[in-house]
Amino acid sequence: MARLLLGVSGGIAAYKALEVVRLATKAGHAVRAIQTPTAQRFVGAASFAALTGAPVLTDEFERDPARGAFGDQKPPSHDPASHLELVRNADAYLIAPASANTIAKLAHGLADNLLTSAALAASCPVLVAPAMNHHMWEHPATQANLALLRDRGVAVIDPGTGALATKHEWGTGRLAEPAELLAAVEAVVEFGPAHPRPWDGLKVLITAGGTREPIDAVRYVGNRSSGRMGFAVAEEAAALGADVTVIAANVHLARDPRVRYVDVETAAELGAACAAEFPVADVLVMAAAVSDFRPATAVDGKVKKTGRDELALVLEPTADVLSGLAAQRRPEQTLVGFAAEHGAGALDYGRDKLTRKGLDAVVVNDVSQAGIGFDAVENEVTILTASGDEHVPRATKAEVARAILGTIDRLRTDAAARS
Repeated sequence: MARLLLGVSGGIAAYKALEVVRLATKAGHAVRAIQTPTAQRFVGAASFAALTGAPVLTDEFERDPARGAFGDQKPPSHDPASHLELVRNADAYLIAPASANTIAKLAHGLADNLLTSAALAASCPVLVAPAMNHHMWEHPATQANLALLRDRGVAVIDPGTGALATKHEWGTGRLAEPAELLAAVEAVVEFGPAHPRPWDGLKVLITAGGTREPIDAVRYVGNRSSGRMGFAVAEEAAALGADVTVIAANVHLARDPRVRYVDVETAAELGAACAAEFPVADVLVMAAAVSDFRPATAVDGKVKKTGRDELALVLEPTADVLSGLAAQRRPEQTLVGFAAEHGAGALDYGRDKLTRKGLDAVVVNDVSQAGIGFDAVENEVTILTASGDEHVPRATKAEVARAILGTIDRLRTDAAARS
């Protein structure tokens, strides 16, 4: 576990800092937050206090009830200067979002609030994540200020490009995604016995997306899986410290820098990639929608419509990748399958799959429900294990992923206790 000091300056992107806190605390890190007065006009201190479990400070002369200590520390017997004690205890200081105004102050050594005073006193790594309108980002003054910070050893996490807060504005200036920010912090913190994370050393293999089986050079048989669920599981596992590999079948989503990705297209390619990665994995989460059938013969060129009244396809079954892996499993490996079902009988099929394939858990979701499942941001599942069922009500896929990983953690703890 590391101690992360988070400085939040004014800007609409301040809401993303809450997600940084959530990811960091989920990964086992202790977090303290500092806000500028302007930041509190966007997100209140109560929100950060609730997520960190610690007081949130704004003013240099404000008394800190925790006396500069993080959640894993015993507070000192005296009242130290907050801007000195917080950074003395921190393993890293992340300023996110960093407004153009705050960046200018940091570059020129100004210390007119608690956030900037702490930065000037910091001996730990300092990371700055800018967020602003693209005109402000591109201004020569901002770029010169960032160059000064980089020259002094400050890590600058560049913003992304896309839609900005102001209506119809597009450009560079979006705060980097929370997972990227946490990954940048973890990259500068020395992990080891002093900073353990819950899943440090655990190798997790995840499949995501949907396979495509070629009909000809341009057409294929496929499904609607976007890979969002598998990617969410991967991001949550990486936040816990796991060494995560994702076999991604035709997934076009943003990628987490903490995760290794192997891209595949067909069921056969996914099977081959899994066979290569599975022997060293501790956990397998088979979230990909793997085609059950493929065209028996694929045409090298393009099948023409001219002169045809119909086109008949002969389909043959693909290999059952999960059953093949389960047959080779080591006793200490944990295997989780997914079952996307439609309508009545979904749980019965999931229980059959759990037993028939020799799995530790099966995640069942009924894709007949509107707004969940394939290519949706939300999901609703039931996690089946030998000891019972756990229903996870409709929630974001990140929240569902956390429930799945919680089940895996319990399965592994129970297995270790029995061995």
